[in-house]
Amino acid sequence: MAERLSAEARKSALKELPGWTETTGREAIERTFVFKDFNEAFGFMTRAALVAEKSDHHPEWRNVYKTVEVVLVTHDAGGVTALDIALAKAMNAIAGQFGVA
Repeated sequence: MAERLSAEARKSALKELPGWTETTGREAIERTFVFKDFNEAFGFMTRAALVAEKSDHHPEWRNVYKTVEVVLVTHDAGGVTALDIALAKAMNAIAGQFGVA
């Protein structure tokens, strides 16, 4: 099982993750991605899903038209782990392919 990051380690990791913030009221991180249209949003989700499945670590997410809201947490660890940070980095890179910074 992945080890939960300390509050200090989580805050430090967030400095390297543009757009990501701590989730209010729970130990998780979140980001909202806004794309040009639904096609780009769905393309992002498809690519991110492949990365998530490969690492066996899946996001909590919601899609409405061109907006994708993502929350990352490792439920087994009860908080944010290196798995969440790695998936957040991958999602930022994928979003960058669509011109979303």
